Amino acid sequence: MKLVIISGLSGSGKTIALHTLEDEDYYCVDNLPLGLLPELVERILNREIQPYENIAIGIDARSEVSDLRAFSHIIRTLREKDIAIEVIYLQAELATLIKRFSETRRKHPLTRKGLPLPEAIEMERELLSEVATDADLFLDTTYTNVNQLREIIREQVIKHDNKGLSVLFQSFGFKHGTPTDSDFVFDVRCLPNPHWVPKLRPLTGLDAEVMEFLAKEKDVRHMQDSIRDFLKYWIPRFEQQSRYYLTISIGCTGGQHRSVYLVERLSEDFRDLIDIVSIRHRELG
Repeated sequence: MKLVIISGLSGSGKTIALHTLEDEDYYCVDNLPLGLLPELVERILNREIQPYENIAIGIDARSEVSDLRAFSHIIRTLREKDIAIEVIYLQAELATLIKRFSETRRKHPLTRKGLPLPEAIEMERELLSEVATDADLFLDTTYTNVNQLREIIREQVIKHDNKGLSVLFQSFGFKHGTPTDSDFVFDVRCLPNPHWVPKLRPLTGLDAEVMEFLAKEKDVRHMQDSIRDFLKYWIPRFEQQSRYYLTISIGCTGGQHRSVYLVERLSEDFRDLIDIVSIRHRELG
């Protein structure tokens, strides 16, 4: 049995993630009190006929505080039963969450205690800190729309399905903020910038003219080789620690040219070395 636990901040996309898994034949339970998780798993395991191969459980901050603080112990105990467990944690920046609640006119679950929305979000972040620490996959959805989140869940969680390590190569622009869901961040702003070539400015690192420009630059080739060699050494060390996911982010100024080009090249370098390789160009939508 594979058990996926979906948790994180309200408004970050937990429900979308669960619905995506449900569409792929996962048996999903939302807002299960964390203290009931061991009992639910035990009931399923004790059935003579196992009706569910994949299960996804939504856990939020409304669980008992003592259970949330004991999250690591609960998960460790379940893993001792030889259950494949993956913990997915979603979050977003405060301003983004406030905007989403304003647009949907939904109430935050903790505002019922009389807290203003910003304070409720920060309290929820604190209550779920143990869950975030133990997450196998940490997703920051600040710059992610609904369709993009669904695709990330399909690429990294559903296709993964216990097949080994899943690596996401992500391009981004520093001027739009550094992604917080990264295991490694590489800054490539020191490389020659196609932005300053007028005919290349409106293009991206996916266009042939930009690829040709960057491929000719010695420093670009050296940067690619250096990052590739670094990752070839360290990725297996993470894999030995039973890591399911790694997110490797490459950043340039705007996230249009250099970072996009290098993500494409590095993903090609690792496709034959890693079970699942995914690509995301954050600023290209």
